[in-house]
Amino acid sequence: MKLALLPKLCWLNVYWRKLLPILLVSLTVLLSSCNLAQFQSQGTQLTQLVEAEISDPKTFNSPMSNEANPVFGLILEGLVSTNGITGGLEPALAESWDISDDQQRITFTLREGLQWSDGQPLTVDDVVFSFNDIYFNPEIPSGESDILRVGKDGIFPSVVKLDERRVEFRSPEPFAPLLRYAGGIPLLPKHALADDVFSTGEDGKLRFLSAWGTDTPPQEIIGSGPFRLLSYQPAERVVLEKNPYYWRKDAQGNGLPYIERFVIQIVDSVDTELMQFRSGGLDILGVPANYFMLIKREEKRGDFTIYNGGSTLSNSFLTFNLNQGKRQGKPLVDPIKSRWFNTLEFRRAMALAIDRQTMITNIYQGIGEPQNSPIYRQSPYYLSPQAGLPVYSYDPKAAKALLLEAGFKYSESQQLVDADGNPVRFTLITNAGNKTREAMGAQIKQDLANIGITVDFQPVAFNTLVAKLSDTLDWEAHILGFSGGGVEPDSARNIWSVNGTLHAFNQGAQPGQDSLEGRIVSDWEEKISQLYIAGSQELDENKRKAIYAETQKLTQEYVPFIYLVNPLALSAVRNHIEGIKFSALGGSLWNIYELKIGER
Repeated sequence: MKLALLPKLCWLNVYWRKLLPILLVSLTVLLSSCNLAQFQSQGTQLTQLVEAEISDPKTFNSPMSNEANPVFGLILEGLVSTNGITGGLEPALAESWDISDDQQRITFTLREGLQWSDGQPLTVDDVVFSFNDIYFNPEIPSGESDILRVGKDGIFPSVVKLDERRVEFRSPEPFAPLLRYAGGIPLLPKHALADDVFSTGEDGKLRFLSAWGTDTPPQEIIGSGPFRLLSYQPAERVVLEKNPYYWRKDAQGNGLPYIERFVIQIVDSVDTELMQFRSGGLDILGVPANYFMLIKREEKRGDFTIYNGGSTLSNSFLTFNLNQGKRQGKPLVDPIKSRWFNTLEFRRAMALAIDRQTMITNIYQGIGEPQNSPIYRQSPYYLSPQAGLPVYSYDPKAAKALLLEAGFKYSESQQLVDADGNPVRFTLITNAGNKTREAMGAQIKQDLANIGITVDFQPVAFNTLVAKLSDTLDWEAHILGFSGGGVEPDSARNIWSVNGTLHAFNQGAQPGQDSLEGRIVSDWEEKISQLYIAGSQELDENKRKAIYAETQKLTQEYVPFIYLVNPLALSAVRNHIEGIKFSALGGSLWNIYELKIGER
């Protein structure tokens, strides 16, 4: 499960207040669209689809990425794929699979004649290389390696070549999500990456850790998906072209995909993305709830359709840095603030002090609902409040009472101070350009001011944010979200494992990073981690549901993440794009290989 940072799912407070800045930026967008129009005119003979992302990709190396980079889903594939409507598994690079009676062995049979995007054969050796040498490599940190660990000892399955077309995954014990993981994780080309995996640079680290960076020539980035990288211009666009060696064909034997170019425009904000869509420069727009009324009015004139997929398979949250560790003797978090953040009553008070219903009304225009669980509502493992999930309804009086109970006090000016008289003040960050998160941060700042807390709210550049969360770990509080993983709760194990690469609220040092001294793992934290392991081992569905119900109760009891709002999945798609099967699970483009561009 990747750190989503939701650049696409950013969701009219007051209509005219919001419309005015849109009108003001329209001239800028119209001028900037000249470059896009010029680009499109160069490819008038090509069918192409254009969408936008708010930030540049940090890397084209999928295992090394903690961001939800759409490029990966276009250039890489796994042995099986997920149907975006049903969530069921379907053959992809593997034409079939067999599961042993004890549920510990899966044998995949590859399709004949598979090729990488450079024309080289894609073989069982690539499967073995991808898992044994990359995902199972202790020197390569990745979210994929987190979720592939089996049992309390975190043992990887073994991946064995049986013959030229068959490969077997053997689990040391029953592992419920093995098929979904082993099949769904993207394969990587041995012929292109072996040298980087098996050699080190001058710094003594594997060259793979910095391989396939954004400065790598596009032709050197090899995949097996429907597209391949054609060009990348920082702060402008990523351009992909049809992969001529892609395995899928239509009923008439024509090579898929039908679309020949896929362009990802890099924009600086949701406002710019919106204006480019309204001016005709984009084909697809994830519709922010605060702009829904405006976009809906233009549906007929703009010749597009707004699809509603129900609740998004994503979450948004506020979290505090609970890490009490040090690097080279320096605490990651100011010890005074660390004491606040690690006080349970403080976190519960913060959850009670945030007015999520006002957030839904003002920021999401009523198109959303309060979120209380890390497991999506569509999942059979979701625990509802009616079934026992603890919730935090807006109650500032109760929040103040909890803080007083924990030893905090109020000064004569009603500023909250701790037992030693230190004013309670912290910095809250999120990714700049995401207007929904910026609005959420502004409201949280006001909500917490109402109980005497000063919040310094600072939106920062996306890549700066990722570096703070993944590398330096020097942050106090942030607003972000996770997405992906579908309805299988184990896909979030790398969030809840105490050593997971996305254990954001108390992140441990990853391979290649300076070590941490004095990091403390709480008992409840360890218990959740162990429950996720137990859930992955349990094959009885009723028992699995009970295990994940307990994890949800614990996450809400100890509130490492304060969940905020779950919006609706809304997407505006031009009507000349044929074959859209939109869902919250798959989005607009899960079946990109069969989409067509019709007459405009």
